[in-house]
Amino acid sequence: MKLVRFGKIGEEKPGIIDAKGQRIDVSAFGEDYTQFFAKDGLARLASWLKNNQQNCPVVANEIRYGAPIAQSGKLLCVGLNYAAHARESGMDIPGSPVLFGKATSAIVGPFDNVVIPKGSEKTDWEVELAIVIGKRANYVSKEDALNYIAGYMVHNDVSERAFQLEHGGQWIKGKSCDTFAPLGPWLVTKDEVTDPNNLRLWLKVNGKTLQDSSTSDFVFNTQHLVSYISQYMSLMPGDIISTGTPAGVGLGLKPPRFVQPGDVMELSVEGLGVSKQTAVKYQG
Repeated sequence: MKLVRFGKIGEEKPGIIDAKGQRIDVSAFGEDYTQFFAKDGLARLASWLKNNQQNCPVVANEIRYGAPIAQSGKLLCVGLNYAAHARESGMDIPGSPVLFGKATSAIVGPFDNVVIPKGSEKTDWEVELAIVIGKRANYVSKEDALNYIAGYMVHNDVSERAFQLEHGGQWIKGKSCDTFAPLGPWLVTKDEVTDPNNLRLWLKVNGKTLQDSSTSDFVFNTQHLVSYISQYMSLMPGDIISTGTPAGVGLGLKPPRFVQPGDVMELSVEGLGVSKQTAVKYQG
């Protein structure tokens, strides 16, 4: 199943993608995709659709896509999880996952503009596979980790490198600016993803491919990340883990190149759809 949300910012409604590729409004189900996962929402929605889908309206193409999840308690990111990206960043391949947080206020829809923040000189792109947690996870084994996943999404982990690396302190400052977490277009449930550790992912800027890799190049795979993080904190339904980016970010180019107003970032993870954001200058 492919879950979507649609509508004006702050007024999004839940939907699905049907067999014809259309967005279908399922707001009559009565729940948005918030605590939905904690209450066996995927199974209940699938059962409800068997009797009600024919009565659900089609969503017009011009209506905005929102992020596929209405509210997430945590957005956790994994740094340097592709060896080639670690090398281009001038950093060692980590011996254990590098974790940092990204403010959930950064989350926007998959086709919303990315705002280059006030004072930014080094806004950068990062295509990533995002994991969505489906049930509370504590001290999970690697062997059991996939059972705690609801599904997967595309994430552009937009980063301001000066804020991240030159302003002191933790990376979170360079990761959490408003609009720095476009998610979607869909949340694809795990039953439709055969192997999350073998998916092609790519990103283009203004039509030029700059990132093109596979999650088979993970330093730490999906199961390892869910298991590892669950040793240190509870992973709750709707929490997001963004699994790292491959080589090809602007910081690693020679010379480095960063996002300018008017640049268009287009990105995809195999089977999870394509998102596209235009960069705009901060106004204020």
